[in-house]
Amino acid sequence: MSLSNDIRILFGKNVRKIRISMGISQEELAFRCGLHRTYISDIERGTRNVSLENIERIAHALNVPPKDLFDFSSIEPKDDQET
Repeated sequence: MSLSNDIRILFGKNVRKIRISMGISQEELAFRCGLHRTYISDIERGTRNVSLENIERIAHALNVPPKDLFDFSSIEPKDDQET
């Protein structure tokens, strides 16, 4: 797995972790971001290369600073990716 794939997977796991901790669905997060639910699903699975603009939208919707989406210190590399 390449470094770019690793960061996409870690980023997606972190978005999912924060979203779940807030008790909201992918659909609700997508609505708050103005994005499609399948786009959020792709991000959480690590299959999307997210733009800076969408990172900012997601951070705002999750009520966290964008840098928090890149704090992978509490993410296990082999966490389950189920949505």
